[in-house]
Amino acid sequence: MNSIQSDPFVRNERERNIASRSDRLAAMIAKRAPVHDRDGSFPFESFDDLREAGYLKLTVPAAFGGEEASLYEMLLGQERLAKGDGSTALAVGWHVSQMLQMRIKQSWPRKLYEDFCRRVAEEGAMINQFASEPSTGSPSRGGRPLTAAVRADGGYRLTGRKTFSSLIPVLDQFTVTAFVEDEDRIGTFFVRKGPGVSIDETWDTLGMRGTGSHDLLLDDVFVPHDERIDSCEGGGGTAVPGMSDHGGALLHIPACYLGIAWAARDFAVKFAAEYRPSSLPGPIAELPHIQQKIGEMESELITARTLLYSVADRWDRLPSERPSMKPELGLAKTVATNAALRIVDLAMRIVGGSSLSRSLPLERMYRDVRAGLHNPPMEDTVTAMLAQRAIRDAGSGDGLDS
Repeated sequence: MNSIQSDPFVRNERERNIASRSDRLAAMIAKRAPVHDRDGSFPFESFDDLREAGYLKLTVPAAFGGEEASLYEMLLGQERLAKGDGSTALAVGWHVSQMLQMRIKQSWPRKLYEDFCRRVAEEGAMINQFASEPSTGSPSRGGRPLTAAVRADGGYRLTGRKTFSSLIPVLDQFTVTAFVEDEDRIGTFFVRKGPGVSIDETWDTLGMRGTGSHDLLLDDVFVPHDERIDSCEGGGGTAVPGMSDHGGALLHIPACYLGIAWAARDFAVKFAAEYRPSSLPGPIAELPHIQQKIGEMESELITARTLLYSVADRWDRLPSERPSMKPELGLAKTVATNAALRIVDLAMRIVGGSSLSRSLPLERMYRDVRAGLHNPPMEDTVTAMLAQRAIRDAGSGDGLDS
């Protein structure tokens, strides 16, 4: 599973090229990962590498100079990138997944969308959407944002605070959700860094320390009418009704955690093959209990990757089925996250007490994969969706005959 040639999920030359680029980038960013993890600093140099390699245009439409990667191809790139540094991969994953969502949904005013896509392809511009807030929690739980959008001459004035604002140190623009009082609904706005925009450096966490997920502060920030994303108002901006991605782009999250687990697996297997304590005639890889742990890692990784890529392939091939795929999308995430936790734990058991040392990457990987438990969708939500569908199927006669 270590080489592209032997990876069964790399199916053609285009996918080999995407995977190869991510492997090269992973080797580069891995060298910086321990430093940024320890300092809690943002890896600006790694994003320079991503920009120079053209990675930031991975999911941009070909018509605007991008690579127009499918969901499956995006996951190949993200998983292998995460083998080098989970923080960098998760952070850039929000950008490439946002670009994929934008391509599918076509909800932006046309000129704004085309101009921004060209900026991504030509200049390496990036974007993320910020919706979480301190008092409302995750937007996936249905909380109404306290960030307010008030009508003003030619546009809106936005005021509020957003949390978990990954990538914010390196972004010149982003989208935010805000409650539009006079419409009694939530709007989405394209915001550029400028007057009234600031960062409160709150991100000091157990894992994923290099994502730069600080708080974003908006203080009476002006947004023109034609840069409101969910509206066709003003300035000739026409949003073309499109198809929802139904959460497909969020599979960049499990791809990241599987990449971290894959790197931990590689480290542990290499360690087992090379470590020869004086009490043994050969390496510990020859011991039955070590082989048992290696086999368990392989089982977890193969199972989780198979589910992830089969769901992504189906999502790509059958757009009409996407509305009914939310349970599978969520399951792919929860299976991958739990598998990643188990794989890294097994890797540390193989390596032993030295795995706790900061001189080795395993303790960072162990902390980073914990973050997957708190990325959407949450496990209880996924379990509920699966249960509700099973009950509906049984009630409609689609289940097994009694």
